Amino acid sequence: MRLSRYFLPVLKENPAEAQIVSHRLMLRAGMIKQSAAGIYSWLPLGLKVLKNIENIIHDEQEKAGHLAILMPTIQSADLWRESGRYEDYGEEMLRFKDRHDRDMLFTPTAEELITDIFRGHVNSYKDLPLTMYQIQWKFRDERRPRFGVMRGREFYMKDGYNFDLTKEDALHAYNRHLVSYLRSYERMGLQAIPMRADSGPIGGEDTHEFLVLAETGESEVFYDKAVTELKFGDRDIDFNNIQQCQSIMEEFTDKYARTDETHDEVAFEKVPEERRQVARGIEVGQIFYFGTKYSEAMGAMVQDSEGQTVPVHMGSHGIGVSRLVGAIIEASHDDKGIIWPEGVTPYHCGIINLKQGDEEADSACESLYQRLGAAGLEPLYDDRKERAGGKFATMDLIGLPWRITVGPRGLKNGVVELTNRRTGESDEMSPEAAIKKLVEQYS
Repeated sequence: MRLSRYFLPVLKENPAEAQIVSHRLMLRAGMIKQSAAGIYSWLPLGLKVLKNIENIIHDEQEKAGHLAILMPTIQSADLWRESGRYEDYGEEMLRFKDRHDRDMLFTPTAEELITDIFRGHVNSYKDLPLTMYQIQWKFRDERRPRFGVMRGREFYMKDGYNFDLTKEDALHAYNRHLVSYLRSYERMGLQAIPMRADSGPIGGEDTHEFLVLAETGESEVFYDKAVTELKFGDRDIDFNNIQQCQSIMEEFTDKYARTDETHDEVAFEKVPEERRQVARGIEVGQIFYFGTKYSEAMGAMVQDSEGQTVPVHMGSHGIGVSRLVGAIIEASHDDKGIIWPEGVTPYHCGIINLKQGDEEADSACESLYQRLGAAGLEPLYDDRKERAGGKFATMDLIGLPWRITVGPRGLKNGVVELTNRRTGESDEMSPEAAIKKLVEQYS
């Protein structure tokens, strides 16, 4: 993409309404624009990051054997009355009537709707296990929306739902989701810690939240420092292997890690003092096992192998896709701007032409731009007739992991400058070597 043809409305000053780093930088980098309180338009740069995160989630869900669907954002209140949650959910649910005076709602979550789909089409244990998920817009009418996309009213979310014959099968689905989420977060450059949490209005016996440590987190968290040393790495996972998924689940959850809602001071004091940590955390996902709560209430039944009609065991599993954009920025930035992890960056590298209009510099930049694209990378070429300082400031603000700087002086020596945004380290090398290094970095 050529920056001269792009829509990137960057701001030089910090917006007065932005209270935290991610909100401030997303507005300054031209990623979002507020439409109403807690509701944002996603501009081209922000949408690319959002879609990159979505693609990682889709990829990991498919590897785990889960099936993508798409459900409507508007639901009938009748389904929620069946489950008993219509009145219980509270004022966060946006309720309204259609022109026929029927009670409707804007989806905050979709347990009822997916259960209705299941009961209409599945009636035998032979069709189990079954896990379906979607990535869709949701709405919760927060009393005080704040912190940009971190605490908005409208948000983009992955929500998945498993249907299993037995509790044991459903707990395997729970463990399978925990493993797939750990893989997803690590690919995004995040360390998300699974913490025992409260189930809230979703309900259920077992639930873990995934939290990213950040000073601006809305939750106080208590954890054993040892959990921050765990890495998922390049493990070869068989998601059908119950023992393997259980083992990984235990590895990542057997150390103390809880939110303030479930904190147990007595258990926490058993952790060696030098490893006890208290911090703030940003919730970026949660998994639930809630048994037959919805299947019994809504008649989601199947015949088992002995011909008995039994309710299915269920769980739900969510990742805040739009919230993750803010969480990544909170975890990865400096005083110049965003520092995107390579797994989610909107563009693989930036190209800065120090002397736009110079024939040799223009030709070298054009060659880099074309050759990087041919190698499968997507560069952002700053071909604007702007001063060099402004170009560097823009690239630092939007946070691409790599930058290639091209100028007449370097070209006389046959070199360009390749800079790592995270470390600030720069090396002069031939254009061919710069391309090779970037291809290797992303391969």
